[in-house]
Amino acid sequence: MKTPTPSFLNNDDDVVYVIEDDEQVRDALGSLIRSAGHRVATFAAPEDYLSRHRRGSGGCLVLDVWLPGMSGLELQAALRSAGSDLPVIFISGQGDIPMTVRAMKDGALEFLPKPVPAQKLLDAIGQALQSSRRAQRHARELEVLRSRCATLTERERQVLAGIVAGKRNKQVAADLGVSEITVKIHRRHIMSKMSASSLAGLVLMVARMSAAEPEPRYFADGGPLRKESDVLWPGSPVHHDR
Repeated sequence: MKTPTPSFLNNDDDVVYVIEDDEQVRDALGSLIRSAGHRVATFAAPEDYLSRHRRGSGGCLVLDVWLPGMSGLELQAALRSAGSDLPVIFISGQGDIPMTVRAMKDGALEFLPKPVPAQKLLDAIGQALQSSRRAQRHARELEVLRSRCATLTERERQVLAGIVAGKRNKQVAADLGVSEITVKIHRRHIMSKMSASSLAGLVLMVARMSAAEPEPRYFADGGPLRKESDVLWPGSPVHHDR
């Protein structure tokens, strides 16, 4: 019989996911974690967890290394490949140094031996959930910035590229073939749409979006960030304002 999905898995990011094939150990871990006031979802295998995993969800994983089918290390690698930054706490009765090093290099928060020291596990979970909350907050803030950036017109994005490059209004106007007054008007619109109170704040917003991209980029044109050279400089057509 299929275990029903707890309702909080659909709407709460602060959940501790325990993946352990030994039923007694799994139940004991679940009881311990609940006793500390955390919400828990337990699974016997990685495949069960993945069938209910929501991309971008928060919380943390308490994960056995040795599991039937997909191993804990393989699940960790799969989640990382999918872009998940969910904190992972490994537990194992057969851990060795190379395995521990691999897990930690791949981003594991902690690697605990069985029998698992209760307080160490709870401390690690507390740290993992704090890390997850920070990551979720950062992701939400980035989404807001990207949605604001998506409202910019093509010309405003071109002006923004010049601003980020540190160019004066006169320089941006010359590059775009428009008047300096036109650049100033676009600049005011950009500041308003991005809800930026200062030029430094605007540049910081763009820097935050750029830092979240796999490659260094400057600004968004309603989707992925693009390099300034792709937008303004040689090789990029300039459309003059009418």
